[in-house]
Amino acid sequence: MKKHSSQEISNLSSQVRRDVLRMVHGCKSGHPGGSLGCADFLATLYFNVMEHNPAFKMDGINEDVFFLSNGHISPVFYSVLARAGYFPVEELKTFRKLNTRLQGHPTTHEGLPGVRVASGSLGQGISVAAGAALSKKLNNDNHLVYALMGDGEIEEGQNWEALMFAAHQKIDNLIVTIDYNGQQIDGSTKEVMGLGDDIATKVAAFGWEILHMDGHNTQNIIDTLGRAKALVGKGKPIFIIMKTEMGYPVDFMMGSHKWHGVAPNDAELANALSQLPETIGDY
Repeated sequence: MKKHSSQEISNLSSQVRRDVLRMVHGCKSGHPGGSLGCADFLATLYFNVMEHNPAFKMDGINEDVFFLSNGHISPVFYSVLARAGYFPVEELKTFRKLNTRLQGHPTTHEGLPGVRVASGSLGQGISVAAGAALSKKLNNDNHLVYALMGDGEIEEGQNWEALMFAAHQKIDNLIVTIDYNGQQIDGSTKEVMGLGDDIATKVAAFGWEILHMDGHNTQNIIDTLGRAKALVGKGKPIFIIMKTEMGYPVDFMMGSHKWHGVAPNDAELANALSQLPETIGDY
């Protein structure tokens, strides 16, 4: 797949966000907030950064692979996969419908191209990604493993075991990004389970390289992921702290945990779509 420019990705992200809102509205269920916030990142990853093939192979040999740990933001994942050619864009209208391949959390039993692990049981993504990355190293496959997690799920203890494991094993072909929006289902992360003032120092103490990224600036995402790739092979896994705003850029959704898992009604959908240009074409 050719590398898209920053502007092309920004245009695509607007369309992806329209997909997200229409999917969640269509079934009156889903998680729009985090999906909207991560649209720029996933669009950049699939349309500029990763070496991947929509002619999907589950083993991921000789290509970069991605794991979505915070599986509740499946709408944005499905939209990007469809727009990247993994399955027909028209299939997005089946999101969360009976017998669909597009379950609320990604699953593997329906054989959806692009999905290599069932996810949404939070806290497991780094573990899965570390195992896949170690497998690539053992098999002399020089491609990379990427993962995205939410900041709420770092409250799960399994993450810290995985952080220790990846650093101890020098899994330096692994790039993990945390969506640092400060919100989770029951409130702010600060209120529910404070992460402390400096998560970077904590993760660095576990032996990881740390980078920071603006999750709503496509050029900054391209540049930061480029810096992450330059650190591959230097003995440490890479952890990117990505600052985003839940619900971005829809004005009445931004910054509140309310939109973590609530579908917009008809009027709210119309309002939100009016703020997002239709750049490629709705499904």
